[in-house]
Formats: sequence, C-alpha cells, structure tokens
Amino acid sequence: MTKTQIDLGHQNKCEVEWRMGGFKLKSKEKRVPVKSIRQEIKNNLFFYLLPLPGIIFLILFNYVPMAGLYIVFEKYTYQGGLFGSEFVGLKNFEFFFKSIDNALRATRNTLIINGFSIVLGTVANVGIAIAINEIRNKWFRKVTQSVMLFPHFISWIVVGMISLTLFDENKGLLNQFIQMLGGDAVSWYSNASLWWPILILTSVWKGAGYGSLIYFGALTGFDQSLYEAAEIDGANRWQRIMRITIPLLKPTIILMFLLNIGGILFGSVDQIMGMTNLNPLLFETTDTIATFVYRSAILNGQFESASAITLYQSIFGFILVMAANKLVKKFDPDYALF
Repeated sequence: MTKTQIDLGHQNKCEVEWRMGGFKLKSKEKRVPVKSIRQEIKNNLFFYLLPLPGIIFLILFNYVPMAGLYIVFEKYTYQGGLFGSEFVGLKNFEFFFKSIDNALRATRNTLIINGFSIVLGTVANVGIAIAINEIRNKWFRKVTQSVMLFPHFISWIVVGMISLTLFDENKGLLNQFIQMLGGDAVSWYSNASLWWPILILTSVWKGAGYGSLIYFGALTGFDQSLYEAAEIDGANRWQRIMRITIPLLKPTIILMFLLNIGGILFGSVDQIMGMTNLNPLLFETTDTIATFVYRSAILNGQFESASAITLYQSIFGFILVMAANKLVKKFDPDYALF
C-alpha cells in the first residue's frame, strides 16, 4: 500500500491510499496559525490589494443596483422615477400568479429544460475534459479544444437557422431523410411534445465545450505520480479514470453543480426565441418563466412586473442552493459550499 499527499487546489490535504479497490480520499484539514490580522495584512498588502478592482466592480454593478428592487413594490412611472412612483405592495406579483395554470406551466418547463441541461451538461463537460486530457499528442489536443469551443460562440439566432434547416416540414433535412426511409414527414414546429429534448440537447451541445474548460483545468493540476503508480500496479486507462480521475474531480463537480442550481429558473430567452420564434403552438413545452415575462411584461413596458418575477426566480434559486448544499453537507461536509 502506497500513501501519497496531494494538493487538491485548496487548503485541505487528502491522504490517498492505493488499494486493490482504488483510491480512498481522507480529508486532513490543517489550519495555519496567524499572529495577528494587522501584521498579516501588512506583510501581504500587495496581495490584498490585487482583488480590490474586482471587489469595487462587484459592488458597483452587482450590489448597488439591488436598490432597484424597490421597483418590485411600486407602480413605476417615468415621471415619478424609482422612489417617486406609487407604492403598490405585492400587486406586481399578481400578473404572474393570477393565471396559476400558465405560471405552473412556465415553472415546470423551466425546471425540466434547465434541470436536464444541468445534469446532462455536467456529464458532457466532465466526459469531454477527460477525453481531451487523455489525448497524448499536444497539437491534436489543442485543435480538439478549439473545435469543441466553437459552438459556444455561435449565437442562438444562427442555431435557430440551423434548426430550421433541419426541422422544416417541407424542406428539412430530417424529414427528407425520414421520407427516404419510407416514413412520413414530421410536423416539428406544431408538435410541442418534441421540443423538450430538442431544447435540452441543443443547450448541452452549445455549452459543453466551454463548460469543460473548468474540469480540464482541474485535471491538469492533478499529481501525475498517482497515475504512474496505478499504471505500475497494473491499472488500465479506464481503471485510472474511474478510480483516480473521477474521485479527484468530485469536489469540482459538486461545486459547479451547486452554482448551476442557483440559476435553474433563469431560462434563456435567446434560445427559445431563436429556435421557435415564440411559436404559440409550442407553448405547452417551450413557454418558460423568461419567455412568459418577456411576452407579458417587457413587451408591454411593465418593468416592475418583470422585476417582481426576477425576484421570485432569485429567491427560488437561493432556496434550491441552500437545500442542495445542506444535502451535500449531510453526506460529505468537505464538499459543501459553506
């Protein structure tokens, strides 16, 4: 049995034991004593000043605008401004919940589309990162990374044009292929039941390459001696991936999953508009909270109502993050956010 100390990129040190069953991670957190806060800041003043521009940017463009949440509780007018308009309490939430069927439908569609996109996207991101990491030719690895990043920079309008080329009922490539096989043409743009998988898969396809960068960065920081030791012990490539790579990626996977859950109700209006053009025939599966707010509030100039639903999305996402973090903390406290 061989024991090695590795650094996972944070203060926790993990004792790795190689056994016949694989690697077993044991957390051994050590705290570095600090003489005094003042002396610590004085000795490392330069490093404390480095994040200052980012902190100022965060305060100015993320926290200061929170004062605008007051618009949620008033009937906003351009004449009255933010603090001079009529106070109406929770009335701005009524437009979303007065039609409970539409509200539940929009929430359901958002949760399904974004939920599956997060899960499948995580699997795709990790798989791509591991696959690229296993490429030994550096030139081919760089080319593969560049190709995988390309979909991220394609706008949803272009993706919508591509989908029209594929799904058009009369001239679409998919229908032509189906008819060649003796089948009947599919009415893609009038059959709502087909669009959950279409939206989920396109979302995963578009974000997989870019999302894999974080996991690939984590992979490059792993101690290569672990793989060498496993290879000497007779482990093949698949065993090294399953018993070394995946366990070491676990903290990063959990962290990214928790962060993504916070935005699960913030659907992409660009995706729905680009691919369906807000087709009413598809609203049963494509009308999300974002598109509902866009159609009902923003187009009618009801910014206070749109802000109210944004607050609802934020609170819902915060509750989900807290619940997921508590669940993670219950099973493995070392991987929780806080």
